[in-house]
Amino acid sequence: MHSISHRDLPIWRSMMFVPVNVRKYVDRAHTRGADAIVLDLEDSIAPSDKDEARKMVEAAAPICAQSGADILVRINRPIDLAVRDIEAVISPIVKALKLPKTESASHVRLLAELVEKIERQRGMDVGHTRLMPAIETARDFFRAEEIAAAHPRNISLTLGSEDFTASIGAVPDVEVMTYPKQHALIAARAAGLRAFGVIGSGADYRDEAAFRDLIKRSRKFGIQGSTCIHPALVPLLNEGFSPTAQEIAHARRIVDAYRSAVAENRGSFSVDGKMIDIPIVERAEELLSIASRFSVPG
Repeated sequence: MHSISHRDLPIWRSMMFVPVNVRKYVDRAHTRGADAIVLDLEDSIAPSDKDEARKMVEAAAPICAQSGADILVRINRPIDLAVRDIEAVISPIVKALKLPKTESASHVRLLAELVEKIERQRGMDVGHTRLMPAIETARDFFRAEEIAAAHPRNISLTLGSEDFTASIGAVPDVEVMTYPKQHALIAARAAGLRAFGVIGSGADYRDEAAFRDLIKRSRKFGIQGSTCIHPALVPLLNEGFSPTAQEIAHARRIVDAYRSAVAENRGSFSVDGKMIDIPIVERAEELLSIASRFSVPG
């Protein structure tokens, strides 16, 4: 068994939601090109169908994973449903659980305790199942830092646009969401986590140009990927959250120049007419790491 570490966190440019009880969507999910498939037990499932839906995860997961996508599961928020969901879905094929409406650090730790117990019972590596808490209410907004740092199983901290803006009586456009999303992003990065979720809303999947702009803006802020509810958005996410050939070439020049400077015991150096320091080198190294994970040419 291995210890849990924040190192080598998975990164997903595109995470496509699939209602686990709609077989035609499950059967086609692996053809969409998403980095991860989120089997949904929450919003897309009617209350009367919850019990049957969680039983379907075991069969749906390998179908959705057959082209290499990682499998995530969004569980329900009420504690009685959450416990039953976790008991039903923990397995080696499920990489992480998305936790909606996360209220506090103790909320995360409570669910993590149950996850560990089940992993041990099933002979799994302790720490295999990661957690992805989401903040979705004004009440929980200012607990972002403590939620992000609550447990080593955490991969990311996100802020749900639609539910959060409903809780404050606003609309989830870019102007409204910039501060709340950046607040969650900074809390995530401070805890060493991934930053996912576009700054705005991806609910309108028909406006391709607007969604491309949204991805571009979000990436500038430090966002590394996002969920989507429609397969048409998957290629836009994959393209938009992948480094460009120009960015890769520039990052390589920075890393190469840094290595030369170190070898020559030089404390400063420049690339393309700009002075480079360690934070810029670290950003370049991260960009190259992302490019290598997704085999981005450059």
